[in-house]
Amino acid sequence: MSYPGRQAPAAPDLHSLDTALTACRACPRLVAWRQEAAHVKRPAFRDWEYWARPVPGYGPADARMLLVGLAPAAHGGNRTGRMFTGDRSGDALVAALHDVGLASQPTSTHRDDGLELHGVRFTSPVHCAPPAHKPTPAERETCRPWLVRELELLRPTVRTVVALGAFGWQAVLPVLAAGGRQVPRPRPAFAHGARVELPPAGPDGAPLALYGCYHVTPRNTFTGRLSPAMLRDLLRTAAREAGLPAR
Repeated sequence: MSYPGRQAPAAPDLHSLDTALTACRACPRLVAWRQEAAHVKRPAFRDWEYWARPVPGYGPADARMLLVGLAPAAHGGNRTGRMFTGDRSGDALVAALHDVGLASQPTSTHRDDGLELHGVRFTSPVHCAPPAHKPTPAERETCRPWLVRELELLRPTVRTVVALGAFGWQAVLPVLAAGGRQVPRPRPAFAHGARVELPPAGPDGAPLALYGCYHVTPRNTFTGRLSPAMLRDLLRTAAREAGLPAR
């Protein structure tokens, strides 16, 4: 059994899960790449000591909304050690969250910059930076136990999940099924603004709404495929359904 398969199910809380995750070396290609990026660096970051480890989720343990991305960026999360921090994707997402009242500030530059998320948590299906930002299906499968356990631990409070991009959407559906949710068959297709309501995972649970959102990549945000207004509107809708006071 892989390290994630052994360690993730045993984590009693999110702090323990995040701590165990940062020690993972289960995917040799990803380990080599994250360390290579930290060694070569970009000229603008030559004075940085890169994190160069798996990047855990970020946000409160009682989050009501979970944002699921793809994987850390080689010179973003892999450098700073925090999801959606230090790159243009993070810039766009955190600015939008701040606009709707779900982040304490509009920027996310480093782990100690004071950013607080209000009722929201970031995570991803793959926790190490992959070459060309493209993890393999096998790497996604190896990493899956972390996300399964994260959603189990968040089950008492989380009410909406926002999948950023088709990869996040495709990755989170089997995770929800593994956690006891009845996922429609055939599995719903990804689209910006897509919404799927999933029934409770148990008799004492609550329904969960899954939203699809174009990923906050520079390709999408710079071309206008995902405008700031589109992103704010979707986050506001998902947050309000989760019971968060989004403005």
